[in-house]
Amino acid sequence: MNYSFKTLWNVMFLAIGPVWFLLVWMIWSSGQLKTEADQMLYFALIIPGFILIYLSGFLIQKRHAKKIQGLHS
Repeated sequence: MNYSFKTLWNVMFLAIGPVWFLLVWMIWSSGQLKTEADQMLYFALIIPGFILIYLSGFLIQKRHAKKIQGLHS
């Protein structure tokens, strides 16, 4: 593998981001979210969830690097 985890993770999110957005838009336009409260709850979960998943990759990378460093010591 010639690329770092950070590069691969970012490329993956650049590929998945538009698909995620399409899914979010399809759910939004389907008419399932009838009230304003439903819509606000939807966005309150979807946007932070996407960011949390993105940031969790870097946490996983950090823990893995620490584990590998411990094995080589």
